[in-house]
Amino acid sequence: MDHQPAWLAEGAPHVWRPYCQMKTAAPPLAVARTAGARLILEDGRELVDGVASWWTACHGYNHPHIRAAVQAQLEAAPHVMFGGLAHAPAYRLAARLAKALPSDLDHVFFAESGSVSVEIAMKIAVQYWINRGVRGRTGFLAFRGGYHGDTLATMTVCDPEEGMHSLFAGVMPAQHIAALPTDETSEAALDRLLAERGHEIAAIIVEPRVQGAGGMLFHDDEVLRRLRRLADSHGVLLIFDEIFVGFGRTGDLFACEGAGVVPDIVTLSKSLTGGTLPLSAAVATRAVFDAFWSDDSGAALMHGPTYMGNPLACAAANASLDLFETGAWKADVPRIAEALRTGLAPCRTAPGVVDVRVLGAIGVVEFEAAVPVQAWCQRFAEAGAWIRPMGKVVYLTPAFVTSDAELDLLARAIRSVVCG
Repeated sequence: MDHQPAWLAEGAPHVWRPYCQMKTAAPPLAVARTAGARLILEDGRELVDGVASWWTACHGYNHPHIRAAVQAQLEAAPHVMFGGLAHAPAYRLAARLAKALPSDLDHVFFAESGSVSVEIAMKIAVQYWINRGVRGRTGFLAFRGGYHGDTLATMTVCDPEEGMHSLFAGVMPAQHIAALPTDETSEAALDRLLAERGHEIAAIIVEPRVQGAGGMLFHDDEVLRRLRRLADSHGVLLIFDEIFVGFGRTGDLFACEGAGVVPDIVTLSKSLTGGTLPLSAAVATRAVFDAFWSDDSGAALMHGPTYMGNPLACAAANASLDLFETGAWKADVPRIAEALRTGLAPCRTAPGVVDVRVLGAIGVVEFEAAVPVQAWCQRFAEAGAWIRPMGKVVYLTPAFVTSDAELDLLARAIRSVVCG
């Protein structure tokens, strides 16, 4: 960008940006405001956001219903501590999540970010066994291609070969990382691993249906059914990380609901507030919660993020659930899926492309080698789209309100770069 606004020029020497080498990275695009599925830049350009701000803005930006709910809560009480105090937005939200999730996933522990909710789920799983008098179950079984966050504990259950975290090998205790049980052979291998090491494992953790930041890798629901059987057979807990796929992204409100598989703990974030405010949750079944229900104060879960259950964020989440309850997304997701299948299909024959795949409102073009993220971001922006590749994939996860014309623009932008 030739001209930078004053605030960007003044702040740039002091802001440490995510996922980029600060010495060589191009300046970020300066956003003035947002509307619907669009980013309006300070220089007047409008970009259709193809990734919904890291998969969060599912209803589009500046949705009036969410904005009104946050404004009303701001006037009433922006925040109160959750230790010893209660407020309606959080308690209403917990009850609604419990009703929306399958079976008895009905005990909700709030936090601010997805990584922290996974940390909490891991902590719950370890303490579950301690509270039941079982020692030594402090490890986890996770999967190649998986990603669960950037905090220290969550890094241990990500794919150890994943580039972002390989520098930290050995900093924390290593976990068991295996191949997903996609067939009988890999299921048998996992069965043997659990037979040998199950006494060390507190829980299995998996991203259902789509391993997101690990490469947008898809797997079918039979994988989840196999994991449920194996967890039950070997007496370990099962955690579903639905931070990416939760809230309609794959075509069901929750992947666990659509798959007919109930985990012991599920983590939620990203679209929970419709992309407005930071909020996450770890939701446990009654059986897990009961291990903490005791006359012994030492059996309590000793965890409490400062902004846990923030009223503004919970008001936004309740408003987002209102929008999901209207059901409009149920038509929008298949509409988007069809547009992505049609629009990305020509990329199959492009140089270096090894796969094009679509699931729900997720479209992926995978290459045999990593793509030049910075250069391609610039080219996509020149075509009117905000698309940020990741490793070997160029992907789209648009807001559900993205119009057919905007979807066509996104697909054309990818084709213009990928197909030449």
